[in-house]
Amino acid sequence: MSVKLVILGLLMEGEKHPYEIQQIVNERHMKHYIKLAAGSLYYAFEQLEKQGYVEVVDVVRDSNRPDKTIYRITEKGKQHFEQLLLEQLQKHEHIHRSIYAGLSFAAYADEEKVSAVLKQRLHETKQQLEKLKLIFEQKRPNEYVTKLYVLKGVIMHLETEIEWLEQLINIANNKKLKEKGGSL
Repeated sequence: MSVKLVILGLLMEGEKHPYEIQQIVNERHMKHYIKLAAGSLYYAFEQLEKQGYVEVVDVVRDSNRPDKTIYRITEKGKQHFEQLLLEQLQKHEHIHRSIYAGLSFAAYADEEKVSAVLKQRLHETKQQLEKLKLIFEQKRPNEYVTKLYVLKGVIMHLETEIEWLEQLINIANNKKLKEKGGSL
């Protein structure tokens, strides 16, 4: 996910400073589907300003805290936002997940240990699923449908992952990790 898209998208909602963007990402639980490091956020703001996509509206000075630079999106930024949005919607991604690398060699490991790790992952995935379902229900009455569908997509992926993990645990418990072909 483009950091610039996140920044410009949130600025479409109104003027904000970088720390506020970071807070909104956390409050909206966007961290479940967007990677956003604080350092990259400030750098991206600088780049967007240099390119004329955002502009400084105000600098709030407080003697006890660092200055807060408030930004807004420009007309040029709105056009760039839409371009980034459409590019993101068209983007096809390869699925790279660390569990896939591990599973590629699981036949060479102790099946009980593999099963134990998968059970822990299953437990954590179920917890994450319940948390996101709760967030979905809380946001449902007042959120844009497209944002709800992002959460729904993540929920559906987690539900599928739970089913998949349960099957893998069954295979490990039945000492079938070393089987070839198998019945999928």
